Formats: sequence, C-alpha cells, structure tokens
Amino acid sequence: MRKLALSDEILLTVEKPARYIGNEVNMVKKDLSNIDIRFCMCFPDVYEIGMSHLGIQILYDMFNRREDTYCERVYSPWTDLDKIMREQNIPLFALESQDPIKEFDFLGITLQYEMCYTNILQVLELSQIPIMTEDRTWDHPIVIGGGPCAYNPEPLAPFFDIFYIGEGETVYDQLLDVYKESRKNGESRTEFLQKAANIEGLYVPIFYDVTYNEDGTIKEFKPNRDDVPAVIKKQVEMHLSETTYPDKPLVPFIKVTQDRVVLEIQRGCIRGCRFCQAGMLYRPNRERRVDFLKDLAYKMLKNTGHEEISLSSLSSSDYSDLQELIYFLIDEFRSKGVNISLPSLRIDAFALDVMSKVQDVKKSSLTFAPEAGSQRLRNVIKKGLTEEQILTGARDAFLGGWNKVKLYFMLGLPTETEEDIEGIATLSDKIAREYYDAIPKENRKGRVAITASTSFFVPKPFTPFQWTRMATSEEFLDKQRFLNGKMKEQLNYRSIKYNWHEAELTLLEGVYARGDRKTAKVLYDAYKKGCLYDSWSEYFKYDVWMETFAENGIDPYFYTSRERSYDEVLPWDFIDAGVTKKYLMNEYEMAKSDQCTPNCREKCTGCGATKFGGGVCYESKA
Repeated sequence: MRKLALSDEILLTVEKPARYIGNEVNMVKKDLSNIDIRFCMCFPDVYEIGMSHLGIQILYDMFNRREDTYCERVYSPWTDLDKIMREQNIPLFALESQDPIKEFDFLGITLQYEMCYTNILQVLELSQIPIMTEDRTWDHPIVIGGGPCAYNPEPLAPFFDIFYIGEGETVYDQLLDVYKESRKNGESRTEFLQKAANIEGLYVPIFYDVTYNEDGTIKEFKPNRDDVPAVIKKQVEMHLSETTYPDKPLVPFIKVTQDRVVLEIQRGCIRGCRFCQAGMLYRPNRERRVDFLKDLAYKMLKNTGHEEISLSSLSSSDYSDLQELIYFLIDEFRSKGVNISLPSLRIDAFALDVMSKVQDVKKSSLTFAPEAGSQRLRNVIKKGLTEEQILTGARDAFLGGWNKVKLYFMLGLPTETEEDIEGIATLSDKIAREYYDAIPKENRKGRVAITASTSFFVPKPFTPFQWTRMATSEEFLDKQRFLNGKMKEQLNYRSIKYNWHEAELTLLEGVYARGDRKTAKVLYDAYKKGCLYDSWSEYFKYDVWMETFAENGIDPYFYTSRERSYDEVLPWDFIDAGVTKKYLMNEYEMAKSDQCTPNCREKCTGCGATKFGGGVCYESKA
C-alpha cells in the first residue's frame, strides 16, 4: 500500500490536506524497478493554482509516455505545512510516490510569474537540494526551468542548472537521452551539462559570464568556455495536431482555480499588442486542426467527468475554424449538461449568439479589455480595437439581455497623459449611456453595472516596450487617485465600480521582469528574511524587500524607471526568441508616433518568425 509522506496527525493539522496526498483520478503510477529517469514537475505556487496549469499537464503526459521515465508532481507547500516541515526536518516530496524530491534525477520548475520566484527557493530548500547550482553534485537532481519567465533567466541564474527556452514538446527527449547516456558512461555532472548546453534551446548559466559598466549596465555577456553556443535559440513545436496532448488530464479532489477540461486551440497571436509578451514569445501563430480538437473534447470529457470545457488561446476569435468548433461543442455537449467556457472572444454578433446559447445571460457579465481609455493610446499599444467597436458590442449585448460589463485597463502605459487616463472614466460612462439609450425604461432589468479595473503596466522582455521607462509607485498611485476622481465626475458614476491593484507589488514585478544577475542576491536574501508567496497580498513584505535592496546596494528603480537606449546590452540579448530586435525597435518607434501596424493576417511586418517555417506566416503561401 502506498505510504504517505506526512502522518495523519500532520495532515489533520494543515489546511486542505488533499493538497499533499496525490492519488487523483488519472494520476500515473509506474513500477520504479523499470524506470531509468525520475522527473518531478513543479509549479511554484499552491496546489489549486498549479493544478490549473495546462503546460504541466502536457509535460506530465509527454514524459510519462516514455517507458523509461516516470514524471511526478510537486507544488509549493502552504505556509502552515512549510513551518511543520522545517521544524520536523521533513523533506519535500512528490505527490505520486510520496518520495523525497532530492532522490529524483530532474526537478523541472515552470516559471510563469516573477512573484513566484521566492517560492522556487522554498521548494529547493524544503527539498534539501542546495539552492545554488555550484553546490550541487550528482547526488542532487538537475534543476531545470522553463516557461515565459525563462526568457529573462538572469535573476534566477545562480539557482538553476539549465533553462529551457521554448516549447517543451521539442528537445526534452533529446535531453533525457543524453542524461541516460552520461550516467551510463560515468561522466561528470559538468560533462553532462556541457552536452546539454549544446542542445538547441537549452541555456546552462554556469557556462556564461557577465561584466558590467561603471553605470551598472551590462558591458558584456559571453560564454566562459569555447564549446557552448553564444546564442540560445527558442524551440517551437510546429505540428500542434501531431504532438502529445493529454486526453486523460489529472482531476483534482478539491476545487482548483480552473476545474474544467481545457482545449488549447492555437498558440501565438496574430495581433501583436505591443505590451503583450506572450503575443511575441509564442510566434508564429499556429492552429490545431478542428478534427483533432473535436476528438480530444470527447476523450477528455469522458476520461475526467468534468462538466465544463474551456477553449484556451491568446485570442480565440482569430482561430480559423472557431464557428465550426464552438457550434459542434454546443450541439454535442450542451444537452449532456456540459458548460462551455469561452474566454478571449472579441464581442461581435457571433460571440453574442454563442454566449446567449452557453451562458445564463441574467447571471453572466461581458468582458471587454480595451486596455487604454483613449483611441490614441490604444493605437500606441496596437490594441486594434476602436471605440465604435466597443460601444457597438456593448449596445448589442444590452439588446441581447446583458446588463453587466467588466472592463480591463492598464495605467502607466508609455506616452500616457491625463487625457488618456480620463478616457477610462469617460469610456466607462459612454458604455453605461449605451444601455440607457438602447433599452427603454420599461424594459430595463435594473441599473447597468459597469466594473472597470486597472492594473499597472510592467514592461517585459521581447516586447516593443522592453526599453521603456516604468512609472514609480508614487506615480502609479497619483494616476489611480486622478482616475478615481474622474470616475466620480461621470453622469452614470453610480453604475460604475472602480477596482485597482496594488502599486508596490508592481514595482517588484518590474524589477524581476527586466532584472539581471545582480538581482538574484536580493532575491535570495529576501527569501532568507521570510519573503514567500509574494503574489499573495497578505504575505507580501514590501518593507523587507526595500530593506534588502538597500543592503545589497541595489536601486530597484534602476531596473524599472529608466529608459534604455537601443545600444544598451539587455540581460536577455543572448536569447534568440524569433522576433528580431530591429522589428521590436521599429514597433516602439511606431508606438511613439501613435501609429498601428497591420496584424499578421493583414500583412507581414517582418518580425522574424518566418524562420520557423510555418504557421500564419505561411498561410497565404500554402
């Protein structure tokens, strides 16, 4: 019988013990005597969030298809268990076998969000794996990181043996084969890492050195040995309908953030919004075949018993066979009590028709993400959405029976003025007016409810705004107060609710989004002082972070509130993500002159993604 790593006494003490016992529906069990490689996938946040992540489900399925490999999972222990594990010296364990992670061959950590970085150090420490790569031996797992934050790996460089740049379906098999061979031949850990560094897409930070100028900018970044590449090339899976996809995804015992079947319909985005890192990193846009998705929907619903299916994509409306797929899902599954969830849809006649079929109009709200309040600023960020489109969509929705609208905006976008900020309030008010104009008083079901939310803009690597200055916390708060005042001046202000985010957390996200290796020491020291679960506001210790920056002689505003010149060496310049620096520069210049550029289906603007040899770049040439 499977023995749990935690005693009943401990499990009864902690909140949600189901986070730690595994054994979920569709969990993979393997005989360890037939296994050569043990891989543990980690999502460095609490179970409920990690279990909702599609990427881990895909990799878990992919690794476990190999007969010689057993992939298991681990998530960050919540603070109550963290305390007990430290007090009782209990090593962190994998959910499947309940074995200590320190006994595995690989620990793969997905890097989705900068505010989870201290949780990574928690996972390493509780696993009793040396936090620094230089202190590890063959007695410890190879620690490998991947995901969007791996595109600027430098703030995490001292803690990882390898970073995987690109999509997991491509070179993992090669890496595992090399690992097996190295162990069989009795090679050293360094010899194995040298071989790994020569697999395209893998970055081994100990083989690279960085030097700095007197002003703190990077002088040079280069390999410290001749047998590793100077540039790391992103890896892309070009055949999405032929690659692995889990038709038996894991089903958790407790409610998680996204408790549903997820169908990833495409990767990439043709829109190219200038603030959006995902839209740049996942180029070129590639679609899965509709027959592949239909078949998958059947299997996944049958194998999980889920009562909801969701489409995953950066911009679902741009999927070529969207109507066929959605009407198929409605016809096949609605009558069987399966809810269909449709995020990322542009509001048009088709979307409203679909939503009226799949949603309870009385309960649901429509979501628009104009991101900016004025047309000028929407052009700057290349949102590709006009005020007329927003108002027409809202009006049609009101006529269709909706009276709740959610609006998402960002504050602090490049070139933003007070007029642009005020535009958020006036646009919210104009949408409310559409309701009162479109619906006669006797037909209204109460007052229209507009919820306008603002987050703060954080410039990210590999976007046209990677050189731009980010606002300070004080400036963010000033903008927030100004907008709050403007909201109250609107005719329909009683129908508008304004929500906002915390400014201090944004500063830290900004530092680690564009940080360099020097910021790793601050991360380590802040963790040692108790910083953990930073993305959870009740645990975020802003004062401790600021104190730690000061102790390390590092000014956080150097990384956030400074415009970079085009000739400055950026910490991620050694990564070839497909989009060229020249393209990003051109887009930034166009942004500064308030001009849009065409989307990928209208005209190719030469971003560089054609070199991957497929996707939307080649549609017209097929």
